[in-house]
Amino acid sequence: MLDLFTIFTKGGIVLWYFRGTDQIFAPSVNALIRSVILQERSGVYDHDGLSLQYKLDNEFELVFVVAFQKILQLSYIDKFLSDVHLEFRDKYKNDLRVENRNYSNFDFQNDFTRILEQAEKWGRMQATLPKQMRSYEDSHKSKKTVASMIERKGEEKPVSKKSVKIVESKKAVEEPIAPPTVSNGANDDVILENRKKMMEKLNKKKGDKPKSPKSPQQKSGKQMRVWDLAGNTRDLPNLDRSKDKPEDIKSDFTPTDAIIGTMKGGIQDMEVESDSEYSEEEDEEEIQTYANRSNVAPAKKSGGVFSLFKGLVGSKNLTREDMQPALDKLRDHLISKNVASDISHKLCESVAVKLEGKVLGTFDTIAATVKNTLTEALVQILSPKRRVDILRDCLEAKKNKRPYVMSFCGVNGVGKSTNLAKICFWLIENNLNVLIAACDTFRAGAVEQLRTHMRHLNALHPPEKHAGRSMVQLYEKGYGKDAAGIAMEAIRHAKDSAVDVVLIDTAGRMQDNEPLMRALAKLIKVNEPDLVLFVGEALVGNEAVDQLVKFNQALADYSSNENPHIIDGIVLTKFDTIDDKVGAAISMTYITGQPIVFVGTGQTYTDLKKLNAKAVVHALMK
Repeated sequence: MLDLFTIFTKGGIVLWYFRGTDQIFAPSVNALIRSVILQERSGVYDHDGLSLQYKLDNEFELVFVVAFQKILQLSYIDKFLSDVHLEFRDKYKNDLRVENRNYSNFDFQNDFTRILEQAEKWGRMQATLPKQMRSYEDSHKSKKTVASMIERKGEEKPVSKKSVKIVESKKAVEEPIAPPTVSNGANDDVILENRKKMMEKLNKKKGDKPKSPKSPQQKSGKQMRVWDLAGNTRDLPNLDRSKDKPEDIKSDFTPTDAIIGTMKGGIQDMEVESDSEYSEEEDEEEIQTYANRSNVAPAKKSGGVFSLFKGLVGSKNLTREDMQPALDKLRDHLISKNVASDISHKLCESVAVKLEGKVLGTFDTIAATVKNTLTEALVQILSPKRRVDILRDCLEAKKNKRPYVMSFCGVNGVGKSTNLAKICFWLIENNLNVLIAACDTFRAGAVEQLRTHMRHLNALHPPEKHAGRSMVQLYEKGYGKDAAGIAMEAIRHAKDSAVDVVLIDTAGRMQDNEPLMRALAKLIKVNEPDLVLFVGEALVGNEAVDQLVKFNQALADYSSNENPHIIDGIVLTKFDTIDDKVGAAISMTYITGQPIVFVGTGQTYTDLKKLNAKAVVHALMK
């Protein structure tokens, strides 16, 4: 009657097993290990029509597992597991010890058959025994205390209400029996009058019955609060926003003509403040410092970090020892701007190599020298290994009659859907129609968010302005579906409909969540997008570096291709919230070698910029 019995170590080595059928039991045993044993649960575990039970031996680190059909009710399983456990460990205890562990062939078949026959016999005997009466210790009376049986003055017995009801019901049943006892010579009027009184009394008691149970409930328990506009099941159809309603097709978004046409062509660079502030302030500071060099009076404090190098102005050649204090302060300043430590060290080395051996005269602007050195080093770091020209690649794919596919990935809450809508607006500004694939099938409201963006973008660029062509479409299959399958269907639909660009929105996931990272690797491997963009926020600092490195590593590890498709570029969001702490942009690019393709600087469709090395230097030197 048993389908499987196996004995294996906690390390996964099978010592002995018995199979009653040819069924494959590996998935069921693996599910038992994953869902029950590793989580330290107990009891019967059902999987794929089988019931599984297990017993642990912590001394020898053994696991005993038995499996049988779920429809069978075997009362001897617990006893059988314990008997096999004791028999096996007593027989092979010398071979199972750690110091002389020997995993040889264990001849346990005869003992197993004998123990199984004894257990089945014991189970049949237990089934024939009459049901034993419950002992006094198991009854409710034994749990009563003396205090509960003492009657106090003024207290009401909880049973009294029930007894009253029983008495009333008896009277109600007994009273209609009285009229038939009237003698045959009685007047018909008396009989009718008695019947009328009886019916009135019965109707009165029936009317009182539903009121009696309500009154004690209102007094005893706390009433539930009824909230205003709480809604009920009748409101569910109106609250369901998973499908468009006739009134939703018309968007309430009023387009502003001010932003239309502002993003044609390439993405604009980030704005850089005037550099004249640096030069004027620094020149004045250097002149004042040089004039007062003989005095001990402290110099005027400057607004920039270049004041660290003012003490180096003189007529002698600069050496590493002279510059070391200023370089240390510069490195600390860069670290305070969220630049990684090793990158700060490299930048300081670039400045030292540039200045070493030079003679800086009285009126030479050392600030300009340091600024140019830092700019050269940062441009070298921020320069991508390959130029990412999305518009050129989209037009090239359009010539080949296929859609250009971009996939967005990242952790939760960094702004993937919002920046996807910004990029979509930029693409339709350049006369490219877009299909958005809603592959975030987990987060509530993700599909509705993309649908709202689609309506707004179509309101900005209606089909009337593009020869009746809808510029933005949404491909969605609801929630709980396979994201890789939805992306594949969306790309196929885009190819059949001659759509230029496909933007794949994926669910947010933490970089240490292995199942979700495997699902992302599957989506990228199956659909092979042209560009994989990692969306990270500049707000978190160097945590974005850890996220980006682990995403890259997961895409490489969980892909079966020889040349796995890893992250091609970075979208840096919330750049407007970090003020001058721009070090995360440098750290992410330096460590991974991936370019920052887009920078999100706000919450409107036009708040999409391209990273500018001068803007980063300007923010670093504040």
